[in-house]
Amino acid sequence: MNNYMKKWLRCAGVRAVKTMAQTAVATIGASTVLSAVDWRVTVSAAVLAGLLSLLTSVAGLPEVENGNG
Repeated sequence: MNNYMKKWLRCAGVRAVKTMAQTAVATIGASTVLSAVDWRVTVSAAVLAGLLSLLTSVAGLPEVENGNG
């Protein structure tokens, strides 16, 4: 695997994990109390957001293109 691909995978992975965390926080925050959180929906939404983030990264990652990643 070449260096560009390694850098892309690392940067895309970091973006995906951050997106998943943001989605989970938003989904949890939408509940009135912690016991009302639907964890299946929260995890499902976070995983979907992570996959969408990876797909979006195929269009290009500025931090890889600029050499900042």
